[in-house]
Amino acid sequence: MKIPQNRAILSTPVPLHHILAALLLLLPAITQAAFAQGTGYWHTSGAQILDANNKTVRIAAVNWYGFETTDQLAHGLWAQDYHTILATIQAEGFNTIRIPFSNQMVESPMTVSNLNFTGPAGPINTDLKGLNALQALDKIIAAAGKLGLRVILDNHRSEAGNSNEPNGLWYTSAYPESSWIADWVTLITRYKSYADTSGNPTVIGVDLRNEPHLIGNSGYSGSCWTGDTSVSGCPSTNTAQNWPAAATRAATAIQKVNPGLLVIVEGTDCYNGDCGWQGANLEGAGKYPLSLPTANQLVYSAHDYGPDLWGQSWFNGSTSAASLATTWGKFWAYLSTGNNAPVWVGEFGTTNSVSDIESNTPGSQGQWFQSLINFLGNNPNIQWSYWALNGEDSFGLLDSNYDATPASALKEQLLASIQSPHAINPPTPVVPCTKIPATPAGLKAAAASASSITLAWTAVATPANCTVAYNVYRSTAATFTAAASNQIASGITAASYADSTAAAKTRYTYLVKASDAAGTSATSAAASATTPAAPALPAVACHVTYQMVSQWPGGFQGAISIQNTGTTPLASWTLGFSFPSGQTISNAWNTNATQKSAAITMTSMAYNGAIAPAATQSGIGFVGSWTSANTNPTNFTLNGVTCK
Repeated sequence: MKIPQNRAILSTPVPLHHILAALLLLLPAITQAAFAQGTGYWHTSGAQILDANNKTVRIAAVNWYGFETTDQLAHGLWAQDYHTILATIQAEGFNTIRIPFSNQMVESPMTVSNLNFTGPAGPINTDLKGLNALQALDKIIAAAGKLGLRVILDNHRSEAGNSNEPNGLWYTSAYPESSWIADWVTLITRYKSYADTSGNPTVIGVDLRNEPHLIGNSGYSGSCWTGDTSVSGCPSTNTAQNWPAAATRAATAIQKVNPGLLVIVEGTDCYNGDCGWQGANLEGAGKYPLSLPTANQLVYSAHDYGPDLWGQSWFNGSTSAASLATTWGKFWAYLSTGNNAPVWVGEFGTTNSVSDIESNTPGSQGQWFQSLINFLGNNPNIQWSYWALNGEDSFGLLDSNYDATPASALKEQLLASIQSPHAINPPTPVVPCTKIPATPAGLKAAAASASSITLAWTAVATPANCTVAYNVYRSTAATFTAAASNQIASGITAASYADSTAAAKTRYTYLVKASDAAGTSATSAAASATTPAAPALPAVACHVTYQMVSQWPGGFQGAISIQNTGTTPLASWTLGFSFPSGQTISNAWNTNATQKSAAITMTSMAYNGAIAPAATQSGIGFVGSWTSANTNPTNFTLNGVTCK
C-alpha cells in the first residue's frame, strides 16, 4: 500500500471526537475550495473526481434503500413525507443519495402501497397515491434535484427482495444479461433530462451491480475478475462469469445514451484465493483494469463492514488502525493512493451503540468504524456512502420515525467530519393552506365480494394552496360517529376506495371526511352495503415463504413465515422440509429446530404456536452452513399437510 507523504497511520485507535475539533479546523481549508457540490456532469482524473469546471468533488453519500425490495419503494414513507426525508438528507450534509433498485422493479413496477398519506402534521406523500414504483422514483429523484442533491442509481439485484443476488452474478434466468443492460438503458434514458434549478444533472452515476461475488449458490459459480487463478484465469471469453467484461458491455450501452455519467464498477469477493467482503475485492483491477469507450468516467467501488456483520480473519486481538489500513490498501485503497483510479466505498455502517462507533478494543466493531472514518479523513480522494439512512436498519442513521434527529449524534458527528459542503438551493417560499375543504357528498357503497366493498363519492373542490385527502370510517352499526377508533383509511386522494378487509355476510356502514393542512371537513352522509357469504375453504391448508436473508462463503441466514390458508385455527405447528443441497442448520430462533440428514423439523414455541385462519406467523429464522450449493427448499409440510 502506498501511504501519502506526511500522512500518519495511527497504530493505536484514538476516539475521533477527541480529534474532531482539529479535523474540522483542517478540513475547511481543503474542502471549501476543492470539494464543492460541483457543476455539470462529473468525470475522473487519476484518483480524483472533477466537475465540469475541473473542480474536485467528493461523493459524500447515504444509501436509502427500499426500491429493490418487494415493496418497490424507498422505505420510511410510512412515517414521513418523502420531501421531509430528502430535506433531512440535505440537512445532514450529504451531497448524494445511492438508491438501490431491482430489475423486476424496472420491468414490472407495481403500484406502491407501503406508505402512509397522513402524518402527525397532516397529509403526506399524497402525490404518490396510485403511482407505480417507477413513477414514485421519478418523484423522489426530481425532488432530490430541487434540493441540489445528486443521485447514483444502484442495480442491487435482479428479482425484488432483500440483500444482494445470492448467485453472485449480474443476471438470473428470469433476468438475463440482455435484460440487465436494457433496464439500465431504460433508466438512464428516463432520467437524462432531470436537473436541479441551475441545470445541473441530478443522476450523475450508475453503480452497475451490487456486490458481485465468486462464491455463489454452487461453489465458484459467481462473478470472477480477469486473471483469477481459482477460475482458470477467468478469461474475458468466459461470458458467464467474467465480471469486468460484462461491466464493459453494460457501460458501452450506457455511454451511447449518456456519456456524462460516472460508471461505477464494484469488485468481487475473491481473487486468486484471497477472499473478503462481497463486492470489495479489487485486487485484479490494477493488473486488469476496465477500458470504457468514453474515457475518464470509471470509478471502482468496494463495500466494507466490521466484525458485527462477519468475523473476518483480520479482526482479532492484534487488530490496529494500521493493520486495517493495510487490509484496505490490499483490497481496494491502493487504486486511489496509487493515483490509478477513483475508489468509492459504496457501503459501510455500524450500529448506534457508542461502543460500536468508537472503541480501543482490538478487533472490535467500534475500532473498525472509527479507524475507517480516520482513514477516509486522511485520504480525501476516496469517495464514500454510508449504509444506511433507513430507520428500521440496525445500522440506520435515522430512527424509526425518520425524523430529522439522527439516531446517534456521535455517529452523525463523525460522518460530518468527512463530508463535503454543497450548495443548498434556497427553498421556494410556501404559501400556507388556510381553508378547510367542503364535506364530501354522494357517498355510495356496493359489495364486490365476500371480503370487499367498493366506495365512491363526489370529489370536493381543492382550496387554494392546499392538497386534499380523504379519510374513511366503518362500523357494523347502522349509525355511528366517525372517530379515530373506527377509521380504516386515510390520505386517499381519489374519490373512491376499495375496502378489502370486510367479513363475509356482514352489513357495514361507511362515512367519509375530507382533510387538508387547514383542517378536516364535516362528516358525509352514510352509505351501507352487505357482503355475500364466502366460498368454502379447506379446513387445513398452508403457505410457506422461505427467504434467503444473506449469504457468505460457507454460511447463510434464512427466514421463514407460515400462513394459515385454511379455516381451522392452529394451536401449534410442526413444519417439515428438506434441504436439496446438503445444507445444515447451526442455530435457529422462534422455533425448536432439529435435523436428520437433509430433513428439517421445526416446531412452534409456547408463544407462537397459534395461527388463526388467514393469519401469518413470521419471525422464524436460522443460520446455517453450505458447501457446493445453497438451493432454496420448496417441499414444505405443516402438521402433515403439504403447503402450497
